[in-house]
Amino acid sequence: MTVPPRLAVLLAAVLLLGGLSAWAVVHAAARAESRGLPRAGEPAAGPGAVTLATGQGRRMLFRTMAWGPHRDEVVSVPADDPGGPRVSSGVRCLRFHASSGTGACLQAEHGPLGDTYRAVVLDARLRERRAFPLAGIPTRTRVSPSGRMAAWTVFVSGDSYAGTNFSTRTSILDTRTWSLQDNLETYRVLKDGRPYHAADVNLWGVTFADDGHFWVTLATGGRTWLARGDVAARTLTTVRQNVECPSLSPDGTRIAFKKRVPGLPEDAPWRLYVLDLRTMRETPVAERRSVDDQAVWLDARTLGYALPGDFGADIWTAPADGSGAPRRLLSAALAPVVVE
Repeated sequence: MTVPPRLAVLLAAVLLLGGLSAWAVVHAAARAESRGLPRAGEPAAGPGAVTLATGQGRRMLFRTMAWGPHRDEVVSVPADDPGGPRVSSGVRCLRFHASSGTGACLQAEHGPLGDTYRAVVLDARLRERRAFPLAGIPTRTRVSPSGRMAAWTVFVSGDSYAGTNFSTRTSILDTRTWSLQDNLETYRVLKDGRPYHAADVNLWGVTFADDGHFWVTLATGGRTWLARGDVAARTLTTVRQNVECPSLSPDGTRIAFKKRVPGLPEDAPWRLYVLDLRTMRETPVAERRSVDDQAVWLDARTLGYALPGDFGADIWTAPADGSGAPRRLLSAALAPVVVE
């Protein structure tokens, strides 16, 4: 079929305008990103007072991933209105956690010779109390329920848990005495009830039971274990295989974790599970996508976790008992914690 000349001209003009419009949208987004301006659809944040103090109402704090002047800052929203306006603290963190008025903030410092990293202990008003240099790229951090102890994990080499070619370092700090256990790999390991020594032991993802005890991932020989740690005795005792990034429930009876499931892609091998510590029964969470995160208990029944999103990462939730369905709670967000 021959297209009439006038129609051909019209079609060409429409295609040209459509192409120009698409280019303009992409170019405008790129310019906004380069200037640090919010892009369409991103939640905005404004400066204000952000606190870890209790008695200020139930709030959710997290790292905002939205482009703009407050990107990577810790922001606050009412817990019952997570999509509401974000109040920004001015404190930038790659990873963040808090409990009982103490915050742990893992930061990047940009210099002429490249980035360096540090762990910063924050008070209830998010002011720096003390900082410690980090040996690698920050990936996990937790504060004990009392606020006294803090832990963090960094990648010394590699930048992903999916493969085996990486090395981590995990540290625990007592914020009362400022005593730092810089490398938990110096702990004595009891694996399957026997002393165990291996050069390839890796540890990551501390979750505190109290100021003297914690749970952590122990990896060796290409496998992972849930290990129970004792700060005073400096021991690690393996409890269960194929557990990564544990997160202890508020009542101390369950652990949320990511589990490698056979048959899944090598770069997305995990599913989210909950382990009952009394019965050792595992329950799969309704989330069917691969979760490469250390889940957070937003309350006694609900897990929060990060998944890739349009602006970096989004926070999703799912019931811990395996019921229901996942739902997106926060867009352009990472590392949530609930403060009451």
